[in-house]
Amino acid sequence: MNENYTSGVQRLLKISKQESLKIGHSYVGSEHLLLAIIKDSKGSASNTLIAVGCDLGKMKNLLKESLTASNVTSTLGHLPLTRRAERILKNSFIEAKNDKRKSSGQNDLLLSMLLEKDCTLHKIFNLCSIDYQIIKSYVTSSNNIKIIHKKKYTDTEKESTLKMFSRNISDIAANGELDPVIGRNSEIERLSQILSRRKKNNPVLIGEPGVGKTAIVEGLALRILDKKVPRLLWDYTIISLDIPGMLAGTKYRGQFEERMRKMMIEIEKSSNIILFIDELHTIVGAGSAAGSLDAANMFKPALARGDIQIVGATTLSEYRKYIESDGALDRRFQKIIVYQPSIKSTIDILNGIKDKYESHHNVKISKDAINACVELSDRYINDRFLPDKAIDIMDEVCSRISLNSTTVPESVIKLEKKLKSIIDSKNKDIINQHFENAAKLRDKEKKILNKIASINSKFKTTIDDSELVEISDKDVADTVSIISGIPISKINEHESVKILNIKDSITKLIVGQDYAVEKLVAAIQRSRSGFKNPNHPIGSFMFLGPTGVGKTELAKQLAHSLFNKKESLIKIDMSEYMERYNVSRLIGAPPGYVGYEEGGLLSEKVRRNPYSIVLFDEIEKAHSDVFNILLQILDEGKLTDSLGHVIDFSNTIIILTSNIGTQSMSSSTIGFNKSKEKDLKTDLQLEVKKYFKPELLNRLDETIIFNSLNKENLFDIIDLQLNDLRKNLKSKNMSLRISKSAKNVLLINGIHREWGARPIRRIIQDEIENVISYKYLSGEIKENSTIYINGKGSQLIFKSKNKKTKSASKSS
Repeated sequence: MNENYTSGVQRLLKISKQESLKIGHSYVGSEHLLLAIIKDSKGSASNTLIAVGCDLGKMKNLLKESLTASNVTSTLGHLPLTRRAERILKNSFIEAKNDKRKSSGQNDLLLSMLLEKDCTLHKIFNLCSIDYQIIKSYVTSSNNIKIIHKKKYTDTEKESTLKMFSRNISDIAANGELDPVIGRNSEIERLSQILSRRKKNNPVLIGEPGVGKTAIVEGLALRILDKKVPRLLWDYTIISLDIPGMLAGTKYRGQFEERMRKMMIEIEKSSNIILFIDELHTIVGAGSAAGSLDAANMFKPALARGDIQIVGATTLSEYRKYIESDGALDRRFQKIIVYQPSIKSTIDILNGIKDKYESHHNVKISKDAINACVELSDRYINDRFLPDKAIDIMDEVCSRISLNSTTVPESVIKLEKKLKSIIDSKNKDIINQHFENAAKLRDKEKKILNKIASINSKFKTTIDDSELVEISDKDVADTVSIISGIPISKINEHESVKILNIKDSITKLIVGQDYAVEKLVAAIQRSRSGFKNPNHPIGSFMFLGPTGVGKTELAKQLAHSLFNKKESLIKIDMSEYMERYNVSRLIGAPPGYVGYEEGGLLSEKVRRNPYSIVLFDEIEKAHSDVFNILLQILDEGKLTDSLGHVIDFSNTIIILTSNIGTQSMSSSTIGFNKSKEKDLKTDLQLEVKKYFKPELLNRLDETIIFNSLNKENLFDIIDLQLNDLRKNLKSKNMSLRISKSAKNVLLINGIHREWGARPIRRIIQDEIENVISYKYLSGEIKENSTIYINGKGSQLIFKSKNKKTKSASKSS
């Protein structure tokens, strides 16, 4: 096979298989081969068709009409050739032998196709006014010219350095393979004006990644094709240069310069080529070595003389860094700033290209889905730009829904497995020269292929446009949720109940702080219902109160109730940010300092988990510069880190905790006296206003003062803390019961007023868990028993009763 056919034909076979798989076919037919010829813009066959005046766009449309898409895809890597496709390949080899060549090329394959009668190809060639004699005459005359001029290579592609390291955008536009360019009229008009200038006619498109710089150049190519540009540009061809390709394989000094020089000579001779260089900044330093020139310096003289016209595209930061710093290079380009399109313009863009995505994925895209792609990507994906991020969302949601709806009949899977086995056996028989067996297996292969084709055709008739899956705005919201990690899908009944009940679930775990829980949950409900300011965080609170009353615990429980994952609570201990130089750790070190490229602790965590609770613990200990960062977060909902990334805080809950001014509150009222608590809270608010600047306090949604814990609250917390122990005991069929007197002993033995509920965990471990562990190991407490704990004076009394025999053991 490899010896009989040129690399060009083998490339066509590869492309035809890819096209067959795209359409959903389980075979490679003659139509797929012709489609491959059209797709291979660098191939000799497509160039021959263009040369004889064939409209490749028309031919491609006729082919697509004849090739019906299927939702059935091949489960095997092998795609067999149809009988007609095999005959075309054999006849192409005969064409080559007639011309005394050892291997057949693309033109031979094209001639072989033209010999086929009573088939789809024959009809398409007739409609395009192409026949065997036209192509044969052209190929023969071309070969004669090559012989007369004694060219070194038979394939003209091998001679052209420009063709080898470039992509012809104008040809791609002529083949109808470019997406339509919607809008951008002013930018394309400006591009045409600069290109039509007498001197300094080299525009450079500058804009953020994804705003559509390359699409503007493609739009110009489409306008040149339609003659909707100044008369001067009618005959121009746009070629995209592959700088990495030119660099690849240049092992020896001078190889890159030689390629560059050949390419520049070709462009200068043609005089109607516009060279497009995407990522223009890559020409600075490209190919440079000690004592040699880089690509930028090689282009400079030609640009100054006007021998070469270049259209560049790069980002603003890279233009400043690489191009602007070289004044001689900068003055040769005319800047065109490309801004991000508006939401309305982006919706128009997506409506203009949705047909391509519907055809590719076999789905329908609703108007609501288009709007959702743009609006949700604009709101929730903040580190990228329109229209790129909206197009990505549309593509991914189509892919996700299409994959879920695509099915392969079980019978096809079985037949294809059987087909693979037969083909393997047939190939072995051919190698071993068992031709009779091989012929029988070939007949079986054809029968199975016919069965597969029959099943596929039945399957295809059940699928029409009315039955295609339609993409809804809910599908888009689900996809954006998957990508961003933000729960923005429409609130269903289950989720609505969860949000309404979140207050009850948290109140059970946070004792004595109903007011704080109520304010916090209200912010969540406001956000999820869509009534919050989209530019502010979901909620911002300052928690005040003595230590151990549940400030940090409330933040933890809220994170658990909402997200069920640890990463959603970002806790920053502000005691680590007491010095001015520590502040850089939050947003990253400035350029030139150690750790610059690592990013900031706060900024990187929020980038990875945009829907989070950010807890600034003990905020009063932080340096005043931290407050300046907080002002920006609370006011704008955004923060720029040291690397220039804009971090979005609009989907976070900001919580600041502080113990400031609570010393008197804890010493006077902890646990048992509420008579002065109202006055103490008023004093506490005055103390806070003295310490924190009014611009910080005024940006907070609420300053919440936590109540002191009374005796009953502490008893409830003891019960909550014992739940972990009860779970462990349950695994051994044991249970635990503790009396009020025992709880009182725990408070007397270990709870100090200024510590709140903090010591409870440690006291339970020392006074209860350690004792139960010892008694269990010593055999005093056994499995299948109930443990009773009572208090007497300052001691705990442990009893255990077997659940079956009711026997008891006592100890103190």
